Amino acid sequence: MRAIDVTSPGGGAHAAGVTVGQSPAESDIWRAGVRRAALEHVAGFVESQCVPQLERTGVDISAEVLAGFLDGGKCLRSTFMYLGWLCGAGTDPAADEAALRASAGLEMLHAFALLQDDVMDDSPLRRGRPAAHLQFGQWHRDRGLSGSPERFGTSLAILLSDLCLVWAEQMMRNSGVRPDALARAWPHYDAMRIELAVGQCADVANDAGALPALDAVLDVARRKSGNYTVRRPLEIGAAMAGREDLIEVLGGYGRAVGEAFQMRDDILGVFGSPAVTGKPAGGDLAERKATSLVVAAQRMADAPIRRQFGELMTAEDLDDADIARWRSLIVATGAPDWIEELIAERVATANQMVCDNRIDDWVQSALADMAGVCTLRMT
Repeated sequence: MRAIDVTSPGGGAHAAGVTVGQSPAESDIWRAGVRRAALEHVAGFVESQCVPQLERTGVDISAEVLAGFLDGGKCLRSTFMYLGWLCGAGTDPAADEAALRASAGLEMLHAFALLQDDVMDDSPLRRGRPAAHLQFGQWHRDRGLSGSPERFGTSLAILLSDLCLVWAEQMMRNSGVRPDALARAWPHYDAMRIELAVGQCADVANDAGALPALDAVLDVARRKSGNYTVRRPLEIGAAMAGREDLIEVLGGYGRAVGEAFQMRDDILGVFGSPAVTGKPAGGDLAERKATSLVVAAQRMADAPIRRQFGELMTAEDLDDADIARWRSLIVATGAPDWIEELIAERVATANQMVCDNRIDDWVQSALADMAGVCTLRMT
């Protein structure tokens, strides 16, 4: 069995510690240890590589903004990639530590996605802080610089996201993982990045057009969020470890959990507390996003409720009372309960898929635990 040291910072995967999946409490400790180690690797990279480069931009808050995007996350993608690696890793602590460094690079990729997503959605908050484009815009405004603060803020956020995309690959390339292991992983890594961008394009198109079919929404969710959160990180880790024989099984688990994860996020986007989500209450409704919950509610509504949905979707401005009414109408359709059933079905399917004798029992337990973490009710 493999363990992570959760008693000292930066402990390696073979240090004395708590073994994966022995109990819910120990699983929590193991996940916290992986998260802490991943964030330490990211922080070290930011300090040594990113800060010196950002100092050359002349925008003195750039490093602080970046740190805000890299702090406070759950490190789901890093944990899934590391679990993929553990499906076939040997007994070399140095190799495990290199794999964990490589996995931590996905947090930088996630920062890239969040920065761009906030610009496209014009989101005011991210993790309880003003979104990056707003912070950069305020920096411009405070200094009385020429030009539009809004355009400046948007431009800087996009450029910072571009840097994060480059840095994410650098973290993996310079992790210490053997070149032959990285060579097996790159095709899955490239597929993940392409799917993320294509899925985001489709998401923007869905929001701009007529309300799409639920299947189309779930397809976008699978490509934009599910694959890059769960499926591809698992595949990357397994490929690095030389376990291509598990790609199909882990991919099936990842597809199911990834869809469930996005559906949970869609529920939080309507009913989640800002204290939990770090975003405004009812943000998906305010942005008129065509999420699985919104589309399901529209399809399940009777004619009077559907008419009210239409009024809310096309209203020029929505106040708190409008958001509250929209939420009540969604509940009345039964859509939240139906989405909850879909989430439960996908989690059950995922857990069944990894009941495979080629995967160690403790890794199966950790994957089941992660499926629960990704889909936990937090409203």
